[in-house]
Amino acid sequence: MATVTIALNAVGDDATQRESKLVSAVNQYCVACHGEYGDSEGDVDLTRLTADSLTSDPELLKDLLHVLDTRAMPPEDEEQPSAELRAQLISELTPLLHAAARQSNMHRRTPLRRMNRFQYNNAVIDLFGLNCVVFTLPERAMRGYREYFDPASGKMPDSVLVGNRPLGKSQMIEPRLAGVAAFPQDLRAEHGYDNQADHLSLSPLLMDEFLKLGQSITESPDFRPQTVGIWNDFFVAPATDVDRNREVRRRLDWFLTRAFRRPADGALIDRYVRYADAKLQAGADFVVVMKSVAAATISSPRFLYLYDKEFQGEPGGSSKPVDDLNLASRLSFFLWGSIPDEELLTLAAEGTLSNPETLGQQIERMLKDKKLKRFCDSFPTQWLQLDRIVSSVPNGELFPSFYFAKYRLSMHMMLEPLLIFETVLVENLPITQLIDSDFTYRSAKLEEAYGELGNEPGESTGGGVTTLTYRRVPVTDRRAGGVITTAAAMTMTSGPERTKPITRGAWIAGVVFNDPPKPPPADVPPLAEKPSAEEANLTLRERLAAHRERSDCRGCHEQIDPLGFALENYDAIGRWRDTYENGLEIDASGQLFRQYKFDNVVDFKAAILADKDRFCRALAGHLLAFALARELGPADAAALDAITAAVSADGFKMQTLLRQVILSEPFRTKS
Repeated sequence: MATVTIALNAVGDDATQRESKLVSAVNQYCVACHGEYGDSEGDVDLTRLTADSLTSDPELLKDLLHVLDTRAMPPEDEEQPSAELRAQLISELTPLLHAAARQSNMHRRTPLRRMNRFQYNNAVIDLFGLNCVVFTLPERAMRGYREYFDPASGKMPDSVLVGNRPLGKSQMIEPRLAGVAAFPQDLRAEHGYDNQADHLSLSPLLMDEFLKLGQSITESPDFRPQTVGIWNDFFVAPATDVDRNREVRRRLDWFLTRAFRRPADGALIDRYVRYADAKLQAGADFVVVMKSVAAATISSPRFLYLYDKEFQGEPGGSSKPVDDLNLASRLSFFLWGSIPDEELLTLAAEGTLSNPETLGQQIERMLKDKKLKRFCDSFPTQWLQLDRIVSSVPNGELFPSFYFAKYRLSMHMMLEPLLIFETVLVENLPITQLIDSDFTYRSAKLEEAYGELGNEPGESTGGGVTTLTYRRVPVTDRRAGGVITTAAAMTMTSGPERTKPITRGAWIAGVVFNDPPKPPPADVPPLAEKPSAEEANLTLRERLAAHRERSDCRGCHEQIDPLGFALENYDAIGRWRDTYENGLEIDASGQLFRQYKFDNVVDFKAAILADKDRFCRALAGHLLAFALARELGPADAAALDAITAAVSADGFKMQTLLRQVILSEPFRTKS
């Protein structure tokens, strides 16, 4: 230890010397497990670590930094480096990682990818100016009533009227195009979201379905002047004294530019004009012809795919700024889940969108637009994995309050964390409110279900089934507040009869720290829902202790178990309890990253927020992966550090975080 510390404190070290110091530390603390005579755990043999291998392997460098920062290594029962040495190693390795990423010459490429059906629905609405949806989307968890979402006001109302789509059939009834069926929902990627490129393929069968879908949209009986905002400008025949061919060309130039998100070239327009002219010359009705042209447009790969045109024919090279048209699409699909509007496209075509002042103004405009609701309808549900609550079925005998009439309480639970997220965004509150808020939104039914953590239910309006009234209420008891202790989170991470601390811990690790654990070994048996006779007088913590005995399980459990047991006072539907059914007292104490001790969930929230930068960086990683539709890599580390520093300097404001994600190098460059 002393030798390593002295070396680290040496003056005038260059990069090679710093790398050599790490090798010394690795030899002392790591090779017993990750070496020739150890198990080479995680398929990592650190005996091969050399000065040159560090900068040539950014992935390994990132992993080393991670285990040092989270104190995941060495294991608890092994010799530990001092806090000072650990901090010095992190300080030395961070610039090395940034340098290694720059040396590799590129970020992971923002890939060509197809729109998912959420984006397709929005894009078709915006392209045609529809005043209804194309098809109903169950993945949109919340249905809002009375236009409560107004980001320009900077304030969420004290009372909102909402409904739950996945858990209520009545929420599927809304103005939409008759005869149009949605294509299958794209599943979430294991490493991210449902917009990730490697999950958005286009088979010949699906391509055929898109062709049929385009036709079904324009041929719907609801696709008419009262529904389509561009009807008079695009579909109505021109006056007899107007040059029809020239007018068709003008309309198609505008329409194709909007649909394909870049100025349409002459050859492309010519193909569409020739088709339309041939049909019109044959005596076809003008509206019918333009509908068929529109159907072909929204079935075209140029419409369906998001891509950076300049990537074509460039097999490598260093990162360079995306052009303004690509930037416009990245902006609009990130914040609005749709194609750019005319203002964005005009600025992009002029080449002024990337101007820092102009870009800042457009970000502000987009954050105040009501289309920001689409971001709230997509990102937080997936970030928090709230779709899991749909399959939650607590035992009705143990938890009778979860069921009422033919409905489940989960339809009320699901909306609380979403409304908290929307409020933090609209009111530009610190992201720390997502962990420990001083407010929440509850329906009367949900207040009653929380028991001692609830407030006065108030008047139950809206029926409690189809439309739900949520009131904004102050949180003074820190056992409540924030998204991580909501009934939704607690219920979806529990089984039918008991809580699941390991599941809860894994959820916290993935959602809050963007560090999900690896899947457990296939031969690890699950813990029984009910304790055996021998386990009747054991706490759940004691019953789960066996899972830590296996060497291949120990490392993960040391990390995730404290996170899950911190929430153990919440039962399987989120109610507070102090003891188990057998009368034994619940122990929610633990240590976060072997650094922050806590005795209860209030201390646990404080422990998370003792290192706000860590949570900010994790949330930035989630947002950047969502924005770029790809998994992040070592080359993104420098950008995440820069985002975190800028957001920290501005009080961790939510809109600042979104703004800094957009201004980051990965968002604004191509590889």
